[in-house]
Amino acid sequence: MKHLNTWLAALLIVVFFNANAQEKKTFKIHTVAFYNLENLFDTINDPTKNDEASPMMEIKADREDIYKKKVHNMARVISDIGYETAGNAPALIGICEVENVNVVEDVANDPLLLAKDYGIVHFESPDRRGIDVGLMYQKALFQPISKSSHTLKIYDDQTRKRVYTRDQLLVSGKLDGELIHVIVSHWPSRSGGEARSRSKRVAAAKLNKRIIDSLQVIDPYAKIITMGDLNDDPTNESVKDVLQAKNKKSKVKLKGIYNPYIDLFKKKGLGTTAYRDAWSLFDQIMFTKPLIDEGYESFKFYQAGIYNKYYLVNKQGRYKGYPLRSFADGGFTDGFSDHFPVYIYLIKEVK
Repeated sequence: MKHLNTWLAALLIVVFFNANAQEKKTFKIHTVAFYNLENLFDTINDPTKNDEASPMMEIKADREDIYKKKVHNMARVISDIGYETAGNAPALIGICEVENVNVVEDVANDPLLLAKDYGIVHFESPDRRGIDVGLMYQKALFQPISKSSHTLKIYDDQTRKRVYTRDQLLVSGKLDGELIHVIVSHWPSRSGGEARSRSKRVAAAKLNKRIIDSLQVIDPYAKIITMGDLNDDPTNESVKDVLQAKNKKSKVKLKGIYNPYIDLFKKKGLGTTAYRDAWSLFDQIMFTKPLIDEGYESFKFYQAGIYNKYYLVNKQGRYKGYPLRSFADGGFTDGFSDHFPVYIYLIKEVK
């Protein structure tokens, strides 16, 4: 029944602000999320990509049925993110590890999401694996004004050959009439080791910062959200030193960046992906100061979280407690992703 509650609902939340709970205020709330869809490839061999090495193409039997299950599982997660609080699926959700726009359209057209009428922003990137980033948005809630793809040119430290990786996506538009800028990224992996690959993610962070700076030159008060699978934790050089993201609102200057995931990682030990019994919080959503300023006359940040509901968690075996991924040992697990999604709530007072 919950999916009958579409954008036509008011999307209102009641919050009590004072200690005596005497003053009741009503707020509109939207969820903004990010999700690594873990190798969402179609079943068609694309000669221009290395898709034959994808887990989907390695499956020999019932590939079409498995693809449909994978798509449905992705739609299930997206439909659930934020629902408990906002009464709706995300107004905006950045995604990565998608092969092309067709697979994103299949997710958006799944019965669980069809009524949400998601639009899609996607560009093909030069990534050697053939995976891209994208943005899904509910057309009734967000209207894109401009979109652009920003290429990251990096080179292997030893061979000096170019490493072809994902572009960074910038979408500017109106969220319920308010101008919001969204950057979606999937930074270079830790292939070859964290230390050897670190410079590539530092370069990705520098590109991310240039995009943010270019928007702030036009408007220092721009509301900018940058999200993605960074393949770095909130405490790593790329986030801490290049983006100079802060965990305390009081430390964020006018053109600064706030990262609510620093404390979730450092103080609570939470993560979005696990490897060798160690958790990493690679998936993050950060934003500029105007989204944490006082007053709720316009959309402001309310809360951040990791969507790690029970059905997304491996219940048994060697990887008990890890995200229940889609592919393992050359087969389909009927799982979801090797990453948990992340989300923030934006709220605005309704007078």
